[in-house]
Amino acid sequence: MSVLAYVLFGTYISIGALAHDFGFSLFWLLASTVLVWAGPAQVILITALGGGATLIETAITVGLTGVRLFPMVASMLPILRGPRTQSWHLLLPAHLTAISMWVETFRLAPQLPREHRVAFCNGLGLGFMVAALSGAWAGFYLAGRLPPVLTAALLFLTPLVFLVSTVRNSRLIVDRIALALGLVIGPVLAVNKIGLDLLWTAFIGGSLAYGINRIMKAVR
Repeated sequence: MSVLAYVLFGTYISIGALAHDFGFSLFWLLASTVLVWAGPAQVILITALGGGATLIETAITVGLTGVRLFPMVASMLPILRGPRTQSWHLLLPAHLTAISMWVETFRLAPQLPREHRVAFCNGLGLGFMVAALSGAWAGFYLAGRLPPVLTAALLFLTPLVFLVSTVRNSRLIVDRIALALGLVIGPVLAVNKIGLDLLWTAFIGGSLAYGINRIMKAVR
């Protein structure tokens, strides 16, 4: 009953309404939720295809947004892997990895015996997915009845909660520096309409945070 489950439910109400407004079917919406399993990428998928973009353009754009999940998978799988864990055991957790599951796995999994962690993450990820599917279904049938401001606010729930979770889990000084830089650089790039602003924010902010941290250690 993580608060992130409720956040996903609210967020996917917006995504469900968005898919309905662009003329996609309920089956397409639910299938894309399971297969893409990334809210921002799914919003891009819906708006790009609904706006007339080609399949190749849409695939490249959605694929680029999915790159952000690779470091999460790479950092999470060593926590799950045990002496008897086989590679195929990690396929489902890898697919289910999203920011919500990643945050909760780092918070809760280290407290569990290693032989139970894969099953725990599978249950956690599938639970989040059920919450998202339920929200998408509800949003699809509520489309046209929700005020636009409420739809936008629900869509904003996810990044807001992730920001709070990141602040709470930032224990190292380098994490706090990177977070602070990201909060400054991101809006500046977005306001100036720099392409791939999120990617550049991560690259610039992360690199600067790493360099500042190295300098601080050298001074000590």
